[in-house]
Amino acid sequence: MKRLLAALALAFFTTSVQAEDWPTWRGPRLDGSSLEKNLPIKWTATENIAWRADIAGVGHSSPIVHGDRIFVTTCLLKEQKRVLLCLDRRDGKTLWQREVLESPLEYLHKLNSRASSTPATDGKYVYTTFLRLRKKTDDDTPPSKPRVKSPIGPMSVPEMVVTAYDFAGTKVWEKVPGRFYSQHGFCSSPILHKDKVILNGDQDAEAYLVALDKATGEEKWRVNRPTRMRSYCVPLIVEAGGKTQMVLTGNEGVASFNPDNGVLIWNIKGPTEQYVASLVYGDGLLFMTAGFPDYHNLTIRPDGIGDVTKSHIHWHESKTIAKKASYVPSPLAVGKYFYMMSDLGWLSSFESQTGKRTFLDQLGRHHSGSPILADGHVYITDDDGITYVLKGNGAFDVVSRNPLGDACYSSPAVAQGQIFIRTLQHLYCIGKK
Repeated sequence: MKRLLAALALAFFTTSVQAEDWPTWRGPRLDGSSLEKNLPIKWTATENIAWRADIAGVGHSSPIVHGDRIFVTTCLLKEQKRVLLCLDRRDGKTLWQREVLESPLEYLHKLNSRASSTPATDGKYVYTTFLRLRKKTDDDTPPSKPRVKSPIGPMSVPEMVVTAYDFAGTKVWEKVPGRFYSQHGFCSSPILHKDKVILNGDQDAEAYLVALDKATGEEKWRVNRPTRMRSYCVPLIVEAGGKTQMVLTGNEGVASFNPDNGVLIWNIKGPTEQYVASLVYGDGLLFMTAGFPDYHNLTIRPDGIGDVTKSHIHWHESKTIAKKASYVPSPLAVGKYFYMMSDLGWLSSFESQTGKRTFLDQLGRHHSGSPILADGHVYITDDDGITYVLKGNGAFDVVSRNPLGDACYSSPAVAQGQIFIRTLQHLYCIGKK
């Protein structure tokens, strides 16, 4: 009997250690990687599906998972409401739905939505970000030196709204860290670090990075971004170069900060103007892909101080063509390789240390979502809702092609042995029930 109890305890402990949540955009390490094992690699819209839940409204945000709770955001266009949903991971039933805010619909790019920001959770609270348009008052001043003419009307003020809800659906706090002007709309997913919620406020006016207290929403630190240029990059927090760094592209360059206080560690000028894809870290190097108006692939040694533009770029594929770099999908670190998915559907793999491209082959028609890595496989979902599964060995080794029959502009999430894909109309749980 004692041996049986010991075996059961060991099995439970092993399962608990292996199981991993997906608490924010791109997962627990902000890089698209998961420690989950034995995930499904083949499915259709009706086969190997644990459940499918209808999601009202429109949104490109990805789902996040904590235990048996799934959180996802959407925008009800007719009602002009931005909404946070909580679903049961076990059966997909909606546990609660909360109206975060009601606001006129902002102008946006045709590939954007009014619910593109993925929420984040620390297991206690769920944090969301949306854009709100409010009427201008006599106390409002115009944005100083905007880079481009804002599509927001002169009588409206666009604000970034950050909220925290508990797991019962009660709003804990709401804060407005600043305005947000962009001709392409809004998408700033929050990330978490210790006691802070951190947000990228790069925009076409007074740009900033800001950290709020997770418990109260009070501001902890703020960084001025002087070039006033919009970007939509989610920062990456990583142990690199002997220290904890928060690295992001935007502000016409690449920069690393101390996430505890916002102090700049190093920066690189350029190589282009606008950025959407986040960086990844692997094999001792940071890898970035961008952008607009020029396309670049570039690696950085992370141990610099100050301006390292001329000293710490490891290799650089400069001003390449659109199918050989990415603007929107973020890259992936896979062992000694970096995988890069272009918007136009072309997948590349680079040797991380040399920059040698090991393959360049096309998958889907167009890609907006970012790839993920789990159990030695790379999962990539295109805009038509087809997920391609490849072996992560640096070769173009396609294992399966899995259609869901619905458009998809979000990135997959992985948790508890299952894969979660949010399409325009549904949320799919792929794997065993």
